[in-house]
Amino acid sequence: MRRGFTLLELLVVMAIIATLLSLAVPRYFGSVQRAEEATLRQNLSLMRSAIDQHYADHGRYPESLDALVTQHYLRSVPLDPATGATDTWIVTAPAPPELGQVYDVSSGAETTALDGTAFSTW
Repeated sequence: MRRGFTLLELLVVMAIIATLLSLAVPRYFGSVQRAEEATLRQNLSLMRSAIDQHYADHGRYPESLDALVTQHYLRSVPLDPATGATDTWIVTAPAPPELGQVYDVSSGAETTALDGTAFSTW
């Protein structure tokens, strides 16, 4: 007599696996999105702190984000996790232009966060 699984047993096992995956996969992708958002908030905080430190040391804002790297306020320009690039940051200049070029920085992503706010407004 041959031993093995019947088609019905295999279908039941596959249905159970599919049900478990349908519960686990959305949670996984949600946690990845939350981690990217936390990384973006941290990178923005880090760059804004470096901009403030530059202003406190020199009395003017940096000319570019790369200037923060060359003057050792940052090791490198952080990656924007929403866009996946380092060159998509949106730089805001101070009101009096003679004070420099980089007053604030925000994400260049056109998408929104899980809470519905645009990344560019953070």
